[in-house]
Amino acid sequence: MSGVLGSVPTELVGKVVTPDDKRYSRVRSTYTVIGSPAVVVLPESAPDVAAALRFAQERNLQVAVRSGGHGLAGSGTNDGGLVIDLRAMNRVGVVDRRSRLVRVEAGARWAQVAQALAPHGLAISSGDHGNVGVGGIATGGGVGWMVRKYGLTVDHVRAVEVVLADGTIMRADAENEPDLLWVMRGAGAGSGVATAFEIDAMELREVGYAQLVTSVDPAGGTLRRWADIMAGAPRELSTELRLASQGDGSTMAVITAVVTSDTSSVIRKVLEPLFKVGDVLGQQAHVVPYPELVSPMHLHENTGQMPARTTNGLLTEMSAGAARALVRASAGRDPLMVQMRSLGGATHDPEPSATAFAHRHQNVLVIGAAFPPNVRNTLRTGWAPVAPYMDGAYINFESAPTKDTFARFYPGPTGDRVLELQRRYDPDGILHPRPTA
Repeated sequence: MSGVLGSVPTELVGKVVTPDDKRYSRVRSTYTVIGSPAVVVLPESAPDVAAALRFAQERNLQVAVRSGGHGLAGSGTNDGGLVIDLRAMNRVGVVDRRSRLVRVEAGARWAQVAQALAPHGLAISSGDHGNVGVGGIATGGGVGWMVRKYGLTVDHVRAVEVVLADGTIMRADAENEPDLLWVMRGAGAGSGVATAFEIDAMELREVGYAQLVTSVDPAGGTLRRWADIMAGAPRELSTELRLASQGDGSTMAVITAVVTSDTSSVIRKVLEPLFKVGDVLGQQAHVVPYPELVSPMHLHENTGQMPARTTNGLLTEMSAGAARALVRASAGRDPLMVQMRSLGGATHDPEPSATAFAHRHQNVLVIGAAFPPNVRNTLRTGWAPVAPYMDGAYINFESAPTKDTFARFYPGPTGDRVLELQRRYDPDGILHPRPTA
């Protein structure tokens, strides 16, 4: 180790990676950002995480926490600081099969979770890719393939093992530290390092899975029909709609639909309205085991191979203006990748004050992403016409958090409570996100 960093604490020997270590290229980056941290720590337990936090504070190093996987926002690395990479903390187990309570460590990825729970006939709805890490989603929100049936991941977190910035290890549940549990369910990134979760899973083995491709009219009628269909759809149906530029000013929509049923007749009935969303150019439908949606084939090293910046917003209504703006953003000279995920259903059940994720009336999550070469300008100019239609935002898809975005993540009294609790649990701001002005 570099003399600047000094000696390694005994409990971290063999778990510290610096730029001269052959492991460094594998652990320095996220999926979207190539980082240059001074040190990466690979803890194997909550006490190791506590030691890593002390190590960072003693050397005045900025801290980033990485729960293992995809992380489109890229916040799991930094330049010149310390990264706590939880990948080794990836155990998944069933605590109580009768109540469907499972324990998942924060460094697991959703492919690993799905594989571990499948033999028990259980699943957790979160993430749309097997490489997505548990910790970031389970502290930020959690929009998965069965979100309208299951709700958000944070809605089913019953307890969290948390390492506070000062190294204190706590269990947060309804009886012990309920305030800490509240803030960890939606605003955990600035409050503590989650190392394990107890989560209520759902009974599930197989699902209906369909994809269809449809043309998109410039006025956005296709998007409005999709939104109307989802507003009246049964909770069993969750969808993602991705706008794909054709390079000639036109756009196609790729819709992925998941039905939480293994009965063909039910799946057909639930899917039927979707095939009227527009001029369908292609379609497929199957019954598949849930783990196929978050496949272990997705697991890979994250080396900054997909440089991108993202932003997002939540729509309550797909108005004509919003639909037109989204189509234009995806079809312009420098198009954004626009991805929309249906909400509603079970996501509306909790009271807004129940968790730090307070967005309980919006119906669509809209994500905009831009890619090189003109990443910042493309995202800024492409998103500007869309932004006025948005009603709140989701922290996990924001590459450049600011004071303004914080107010959209955590509106009104929710934001006041989040800040108060973050100051209580991390008074020196060691783990607070560092938004720009």
